[in-house]
Amino acid sequence: MSKQNIYDNEAFFDNFQKSRSDKINFNDCIESPILLSMLPNLKGKEILNIGCGMGQHAKQYSKMGAASVLGIDISEKMLEYARTHNNASNITYQRMAMEDIECIDRQFDLVTSSLVFDYIEDFDTLLKNISMLMKEEAQLVFSMSHPMATAWDGTYDRYTRTESGERLYANISNYFVEGLRKVKWVVDDYELYHRTFSSLINSIIKSGFIIEECQESHISDEMRMQFPAMFGGTIHRPDFVFFRCKKAV
Repeated sequence: MSKQNIYDNEAFFDNFQKSRSDKINFNDCIESPILLSMLPNLKGKEILNIGCGMGQHAKQYSKMGAASVLGIDISEKMLEYARTHNNASNITYQRMAMEDIECIDRQFDLVTSSLVFDYIEDFDTLLKNISMLMKEEAQLVFSMSHPMATAWDGTYDRYTRTESGERLYANISNYFVEGLRKVKWVVDDYELYHRTFSSLINSIIKSGFIIEECQESHISDEMRMQFPAMFGGTIHRPDFVFFRCKKAV
């Protein structure tokens, strides 16, 4: 099973760091607010943050009253940034691929992940391994790229546009062709895995989780009008999907 570590690519990491440093970006304006709104009360909780990246969420969980946060990531560059800029006494950062989490010898009240499960080849096994790390009635809150976004395979433009460049609508093709996608995004052959919405739902159910809440990303008309170059096309399809699941007793 492949373990993608694209964030240790110098060019990709520099581009990602620059985009996150911009005040207006998809993560801070769309993804993070929805994910945080779906979290339970974190006071006293032991939390596993899979694909912790630069540690922004881990630091937020710490401030929200978590007893402990274990952040794991495959990228040493991400972890170096997290340890430097988003550390706290109750946060531990560890280099580990999400494919290897069965090696963790403890259980958690909450497992979270932000836009990382796109990179997993075997989603079913990942969910089963996550379930084994969760205490009774613990919760899993995660986001992924929306299946309508991952359906894009790079062989055609993402959007049909007017002559002036305005996005008319999103192009969706090969939606039912699941599996590896290799597209050009900052670097050649950026890899992610496409699954249909029903496949995501069935994997969650099959792994013994109860879905408590599901959301699809959205942004206000005001933000779209104010920043058309960044968000002007988000009305055509969701960029992200979010789930809060409970471990079945």
